[in-house]
Order: sequence, then structure tokens, then C-alpha cells
Amino acid sequence: MVNIAPATRSVHGFPTGRRNVSGGFRLALTGTPGTGKSTVAQALCDAGFEVVTVESLAEQHGLLGDVDPSDGARVIDTDALHDVLVTPWESPPRGPSVVDGHLSHHLPCDAVAVLRCSPDILEARLTDRGYSEGKVRSNYEWELLGGAWNEREGDSPWREFDTSECSIGSVVASLGDWIADGFKPNSPGSLIDWVASMEE
Repeated sequence: MVNIAPATRSVHGFPTGRRNVSGGFRLALTGTPGTGKSTVAQALCDAGFEVVTVESLAEQHGLLGDVDPSDGARVIDTDALHDVLVTPWESPPRGPSVVDGHLSHHLPCDAVAVLRCSPDILEARLTDRGYSEGKVRSNYEWELLGGAWNEREGDSPWREFDTSECSIGSVVASLGDWIADGFKPNSPGSLIDWVASMEE
């Protein structure tokens, strides 16, 4: 697990505040397809973070299955991948590391950043990508109901980041602030509830 200690330094341009990240950490970057994971991951990579994908980890360990005809994605046994990684990942990486993918919250990371997006905006993004009507609808519903939160396991700190109308720079800056603050969890009442906002 990560260590919290008094420190003021900068790691790859990100202030670390009280968090001692000299040994590094692994941050899962998860969320519904279309919420901006790959774009945010690339920005973090440009800032000096090591970035790996869930798919590349599964392939490396022989756990990448065949293509699922229902959505065109490769099947990944996340339970088996978690079990393979849990022992080697007890040791922190040398620096900040991001695990990019909508299944990354199933892996033994130190913290989880969940990217969220207004379902209506997400629907437009996925339609523009050429997703089938069924795939757009299933991802719309997944985001509406906060799918990643329903799969939360363990006690790693989690935080949501709304990418609906924010620039990538502001999302990355917010992530940097969270890292600097020692991955403090969301304050009570700060979780995004799209259903409630639609009823207002």
C-alpha cells in the first residue's frame, strides 16, 4: 500500500504534497468507454507517467481471450489477471504508473480514478465513433447507473472525475491535486448521480 509522509516535492511535474511517492504507485484509470481514459492516459504519459493497458497486461500473461461478437472486445479474465499481478505488485513501481482500461479497477492498484461523463454527451461521443446502436445503449446505461462503482472491491481509494465538458488539462490537473493530497477519498455527497440530476 502507498505511504503517506510529510514531503513537498514534484514528481514529473505533479506536486506530491504530503504524499511520499518516492517508490511510485499504480493508479487505475477506469470508466465507461468514451469518458476520456485514453486521452487522459496519454496526457499523463506525456507528463512522465508509465502507462500500461489492461489489454497489454492480459496479453503479457496469456489471459487475453477471443473477440466477443456482442461488442467486438477481447475477453479478459480479470480475476485471473488480478491473481497473477497481486504478488509482484506488492512492490511499488519505480515511479508513477497508470493502468488504463475500463476493467482496471479489478486489478490490485493503489488507487482508482473513475472518469465519468454525462450520459447524453457520452451517447453523442460513442455515436460519432461509429458504435452500434446496441453498444451505445449499453454503455449509456452503464454510465447512467455508475457501473464501475457497482463493481468496487477492496479498500483502495477511489475518486470520480467529470469529463463531460472539462478540458483534458483540467482533468489532469484535478488528478494531480488528488495525488498531491495523498489520494484522499471523495467527500460525502460528492459522488456523481446522473439519475438524480436528470430528475431535477
